[in-house]
Amino acid sequence: MTDRRISGPSEYLAAERTFLAWIRTGVALMGLGFVVARFGLFLQMLQKGPSSPTLEPYGLSFWLGTGFIVLGIVVTIGSLWSYVRLVQELKQGGLGFERPSRVAIGVAIALAVGGLAMAIYLISVREPGPPNSEQHKEKVMTSNPDIGIVTLPGHHSVEETVAKLEETLRAKGVKLFAVIDHSGEAERAGLHMRPTKLLIFGNPKGGTPLMVASPTIAIDLPLKILVWEDDGGQVQISYNSPAYLLTRHGLPEELAQNIAVVAGLAAGAAQ
Repeated sequence: MTDRRISGPSEYLAAERTFLAWIRTGVALMGLGFVVARFGLFLQMLQKGPSSPTLEPYGLSFWLGTGFIVLGIVVTIGSLWSYVRLVQELKQGGLGFERPSRVAIGVAIALAVGGLAMAIYLISVREPGPPNSEQHKEKVMTSNPDIGIVTLPGHHSVEETVAKLEETLRAKGVKLFAVIDHSGEAERAGLHMRPTKLLIFGNPKGGTPLMVASPTIAIDLPLKILVWEDDGGQVQISYNSPAYLLTRHGLPEELAQNIAVVAGLAAGAAQ
């Protein structure tokens, strides 16, 4: 009859340390899964901008992150089962370490596959290239849709753009009521302001039917074009969107042409 082997305290403590190590591994995997799941949103913010309302939380990183969290749960439960089994073997006089750990092998394989998938995902992500001119123009044209302001980039100085607008208005027989030099007035007051000029113009034949249909539009008439220079030195041309003015004052569509001239003037001055 073979004597039964009695396990000592060191073997039980070693089993306990192994169990606690697996618990830490499970917690780390769940934390890693959360980070990976949110990493896709981070990449989308870099590509689309933080103000984009169309960020989708689903993608490869989401499913990989969820997989790591599930793996962490499986590792935690598996380590508990393995610890209980190991303690039982030690009580029965077994060695408890006669074969390689299946949990360790499974975790190693899963991490390798997950790491490879993440590497492929990162390689596939490309930094967005610069927008073409049409895309850029569309973006600028709708820069402030909620307040009805359309802004176009100009290709001349503020002075040159204003002169071009004045010449066009004269050629079309549109009366220029005033050119307000905001930056000039600021300079005379001892203040600094980038070049900014406002042109106020109109035609009674076009404006009167608008005010008859909706008297409140008089607050936005005569028409205006603002020519200004931004902090980067780029000249901008801004005006009230005709469509916005129609909606704001409840004007009929057939009168849209009476104020649509401002869009054509601004587009011509931007060239």
